Amino acid sequence: MAKSRSLKTSSNLIKEYNMDNQKIIRDTAKGTSKEGVDVIKYMEEKYPEMTSEFKKIQRDQYELFLHKQHDYGPQNIAVGQMLVNDEEKRLSLMGIWFRINDKVERIKTILLRGDNGSVKGEGLIDSYSDISNYGVMAQVVASGKWAK
Repeated sequence: MAKSRSLKTSSNLIKEYNMDNQKIIRDTAKGTSKEGVDVIKYMEEKYPEMTSEFKKIQRDQYELFLHKQHDYGPQNIAVGQMLVNDEEKRLSLMGIWFRINDKVERIKTILLRGDNGSVKGEGLIDSYSDISNYGVMAQVVASGKWAK
């Protein structure tokens, strides 16, 4: 078994990192009295369809992100900046916020109207996917790793 290092956080949540710096999360799973449960393993065993679908959707979103970035290039998110300082990152994050807000408004309108949207091939699920990808993109920008 690979060696690991542990970091105790609030409550009984323990974050461990194996030697490859992969995060291992242990907690007391809801509905059990066992401490130190491998939450990922527990959830994947208890909810196999949900967790499998979640991973499939994330993979699909990753591939969509790659295809769109291939078409747009990274400057659409960097808004013409190099993102080398906090002000440039802030501008990029504001641009992402505007895009997310547009998607939230689209979802709200579609849900209130009770249909799946009028743009062919861009239904409600597509807007949820876009918001998810924009959230990850914002995290990459904030970490200083966009276009690197």
